[in-house]
Amino acid sequence: MGKLTTHVLNLAAGIPAAGMRIELHDADTSPPRLLAQERTNGDGRCARSLLEGGFLRVGRYTLTFHVAEYFRSTGTQLSEPPFLDEVVVHFGIANPEQNYHVPLLVSPWSYSTYRGS
Repeated sequence: MGKLTTHVLNLAAGIPAAGMRIELHDADTSPPRLLAQERTNGDGRCARSLLEGGFLRVGRYTLTFHVAEYFRSTGTQLSEPPFLDEVVVHFGIANPEQNYHVPLLVSPWSYSTYRGS
């Protein structure tokens, strides 16, 4: 059985984004249903998989990364409103037997993501 994981890197400082709040929603329900809410650890990772085994199913999901909240907690000065407040990544799980890793590389002004394994 597969699993869904994530991690976040603060590219502005060149460090893991420790303490960032992340939410996972099932986007196939109306309204989207909250499946998990985590904070990243000192390595910028969640301590456990967001979904795994029988809970990882074919479907559409969103990961919401609370980036402005995180950068404010580090003392970074942000405009009001911030350029990036929440980064929402919409993605699909086509094969729940596989591992899905959705990392976020972020600064207060930009972000990038990709599918890892």
